[in-house]
Formats: sequence, structure tokens, C-alpha cells
Amino acid sequence: MVKDQEYLENKASYCLDLAKKLGATDTSVNVGNSISETVNFRNKKLDESNRSDNLGIDITTYIGKKKSSISSSNLSNDNLNILIEKCIETTKNTPEDEFNSLPDKNLLAKEVKDLNLYDDTHIENDNKVEYLTRLEASASKDKKIVNTESSFVEDKSNFILANSDGFCKGYKTSSFVASSVAVAKDEISMERDYEYSVKCHLKDIKNAEDLGKKAADLTIRKLSPKKIGSEKIAIIFDKRIAKGILGSFASAISSSAISRGTSFLKGKINDRIFSETINITDKPDIFKGLGSKSFDSEGVKLDTLNLVEQGILKHYLIDTYNGKKLDLKSNGRCGGTSNLYFENGKISFKDLLNLNSKCLYITETIGRGSNIVTGDYSVGATGFLIENGEFKYPINEITIAGNLKDMFQNLTLADDLEFEYSTNSPTIMIDGMVVAGK
Repeated sequence: MVKDQEYLENKASYCLDLAKKLGATDTSVNVGNSISETVNFRNKKLDESNRSDNLGIDITTYIGKKKSSISSSNLSNDNLNILIEKCIETTKNTPEDEFNSLPDKNLLAKEVKDLNLYDDTHIENDNKVEYLTRLEASASKDKKIVNTESSFVEDKSNFILANSDGFCKGYKTSSFVASSVAVAKDEISMERDYEYSVKCHLKDIKNAEDLGKKAADLTIRKLSPKKIGSEKIAIIFDKRIAKGILGSFASAISSSAISRGTSFLKGKINDRIFSETINITDKPDIFKGLGSKSFDSEGVKLDTLNLVEQGILKHYLIDTYNGKKLDLKSNGRCGGTSNLYFENGKISFKDLLNLNSKCLYITETIGRGSNIVTGDYSVGATGFLIENGEFKYPINEITIAGNLKDMFQNLTLADDLEFEYSTNSPTIMIDGMVVAGK
């Protein structure tokens, strides 16, 4: 079992008191415990199982506008004494930065919402093995499947965040992850694909047989890919990877990128950067949401942010430090977004496929691909050629490129949004992208 709240609170309080005695004007402490158990299979046989138990503390001390941090996995009081002494000494010798401070007291979370993020169910290894045995059997049924790998991960964690302004809160979270990777082979090619399921609660994990079959089906359909030529064409991003477009957007509106002047979206608040049909929301209080939380990594309360409304950019993701540089208040996004998503479009998946007589359907991208300074976007990709709404054949060894400024303006969303991850998107179509092929 993970350490309880009382233990973590006591360690945090000890550090706060000692840091104050040693001369810190402000202090922040994050102390947490996480336990992870993993079982891995390969080719229908148990490959390995392991367990990790991680206990750690992060301490940040301020002396006026000077700031430094230190961390350790040793939470004995003797070691904490040494850590804080070192941190204070380092802080004294650190240059002042006028923007260093704890968050505004008035912005701190007053409560921890019960979002049902913790399932205390523990799965014995025998049960994990039984699940993966069924999964692998399902993934291996087709003779074209020549290799399988699968895993089941159970994570439990608890933490406390406390600071010298009286904030002291935390909560438990859990996650269960089942994954399946399949490799298929025919006379022409060897291909791989995957399927996985991640949930806060065990009972919400996908059925083992269904998950394994999906991984196999996704892999087999990629066999015997063809090469295509270079052209300018509409690209449809499968919703598994469409969330990567949202990830690039989030990076471009982070207050750190904005304050450094390293984002193409600097100075774009209240500008229309998407078509008027596009809305983007970051919602922290989704029940059992994988990104749900009551406060950010500084303790600032999170509210739902409508980041983009009818194509217009309304907010940056602001933390305390960069907010001060920009003369803006933190909106609780230190550490990034919570549950970030494109709101559903108004067209069905089938109709999206039929919007163009010819397009490419991308199922996998290779490389990070986005330059948030310029907006340039370029990734390797695999997928399928679509003609008149029908999947014709798989394709590989292509590069797709564009610029996020143009991509955002030419983006169409299907109405098939599902909340499977912390960042979610319906299927996306982007007109006029450049494809480099054979």
C-alpha cells in the first residue's frame, strides 16, 4: 500500500518548519509515494514481472527573490536536515530573479474534489498472468501474426503538496494499463501495430480478447503496403494520433514559450487561429478522467478553460513564474493541461472520408515533427489511401508536411470524440498538406 496522507503531511510539515528556521522566506514541498507492478508477456509466454516502490521529496526554498530546489528518495529526518541545509545554502548563492515567488494565496485551491481517481483494487500477479494469457491467445489466432508482446501495469500513487503560505493538500490516484503489440508477416512485408487500454479503475479496462484481436487486426491490415508519389492532398488523422496535433497546440500556448518569445502564437490572444467551427477545452474535473486534478503542481485551483472558442484563441497555459513575466495571473496550468480535447465536429466519420474523392488516412506518425517557433510541421507516416470513401490499400515510407498556422485554419473534425487519454481528439482532416513519397 502507498504511504498514507498523514505520513506525507508530517514529512512536508517537518521540511517547512526546518526551512523557515534556517532562513527561508518561503518554501514549497512535494512529497509522494508510488507503487507500480508490471507483468510482461512475449509470444504467449511470461517474459518478466517486476515491482517498484518509489518514495520521493522535492523541496524548493526562497530567500527573497532567490530560489533553488533539491530532491531525494531518502525521507529520514537526518537526510531531510542535510537536504534543507544544502538547499538554503544554494539559494543564498543563487542570483535574484524578480519573478520568483510562490503563487498568489488567493489562487490556491480551497478543496480537493472527489473525482473518483483512485481504485484500491489490487490484482495479484496470477490474475495479471491470466488476463495476458487470454490477450495473447486472441492476438495470435491469425497465422499471419508471427510475434506478440503484451503487458499489464498497475500503478498506485499518493502525494502531498505543501507550502509556507499554509497550503497542504493531496490525493491518491491509480491507473491500470493493458497493452498489446502484434507483428504480422506476409510474402511482401512485415508490419506492427498496437492497441492499449488505460483507466483509473480496473473494471473499465477493455476485455482481454477484444484488445488482443484489435491489435492483430490493426497489424494485419497494414500488410503489403504500396508506395505513392509526392503530391498535395487532404490528410485524415486517425483519432489515436490526432491528439498529437493538440499536443503541438498546447506546447505553442504554454506561458514559458510565450514569455521566451519562442512560439508562433505569441501575441495571438483574441485572434482567429482556427476555423470558426473549432472549439478546444481543457477540463480538469472529468469524473475518472486520466488528466483530472483539483490543482496544478503549484497548488493553484483549476477551472475549465475554453482555450479556443469558435476558432478564436482565448487563453494561454499560465503558471506563476511566466505569468508574472507576462503580467498575467496563473490559471492553474503549471505542469501543463488536464483533460485537453477538441470538441466534436458536426460531420460523421463516414462523411469525413467522403469529403474528398482521394485522401490519405494516417494511422502512425514517426518523429516529433513540430517546430513551435515557426509552426513548421513534418513527420514520417504510414496509413492508407482512400478513394471515394473506401480504404484502398496501405501505404508507407511517406513524409507529410505543412505549417501549423495553415493546418489549424484548414482543419475539419468528425463527431467521434472519445475520452480514452488525457488528451483526446475526434478524427481530424486537414486539407492541402504536402506528401513526399517515392
